Amino acid sequence: MNHSLPHAGAPHERDLPPYQVVLAETDWRSLQTAFGSGEDLPGVLARLLEPDAKVQVSALSELGELVGHQNTLYEATAPVAMYVAGILTHPAAMTLRPYRDVPIRATLLNWLAYTAYDASDEIVGRTEQYFPGFLTPGSIVAAFRDLRPMLYRAAVPFLRDSHEDVREAAVVAALVLAEHPVLAEHRDDLAVHARALLDAGGDDPNRRVARKALEAWGHDVPDSEPVQEGLWDRGPHSDGRGDLEAPF
Repeated sequence: MNHSLPHAGAPHERDLPPYQVVLAETDWRSLQTAFGSGEDLPGVLARLLEPDAKVQVSALSELGELVGHQNTLYEATAPVAMYVAGILTHPAAMTLRPYRDVPIRATLLNWLAYTAYDASDEIVGRTEQYFPGFLTPGSIVAAFRDLRPMLYRAAVPFLRDSHEDVREAAVVAALVLAEHPVLAEHRDDLAVHARALLDAGGDDPNRRVARKALEAWGHDVPDSEPVQEGLWDRGPHSDGRGDLEAPF
């Protein structure tokens, strides 16, 4: 779904506003979600700061349905993404998920990566084959893509995080967001992280993102076992929520 959003475009030079400002100054009631207006979003977003990982993961899953249902971007998706990016440094992002001993920050970064992938060059190019004009300036997708440099700057500090899962989530988010032309100068540095991700093996969808980024940026990629295609087409907004599905 591609609704007009003339007021949501954000110049890529702008810094990410504090999450408190995003929450307070966004007219959530006027923004469309998958199931109506965004009037309930402030309450859902506030739950991300609860010191309870179950509550946080539940809130992220709910956001996936509200602003990313069926891998679609809505009017409210952009400010929600800005809020999520803004709380990456919040103490609540260090809450550990039970049974996994992984900071919720990794899950927040994964959410950003999955959401950004829904506006990636691959997905947009595929969609425009069937819906010409999908990326018309001022559209929801175009406005979200304009935010990528801002979201990128929020994710890159965690490329060298002390926790492996956070580092990997940050790498994947940065690789997807770095498709924006103004971030081209960072791609050689990101390629080092992408190669490290490939060398470490691990989650196939993430390896696929790393491999595709390296190939798109003209880097040689060593042969390896085939990576299953289509896994990232099942983002956290479909039945395959992956890391966003609470394991409780």
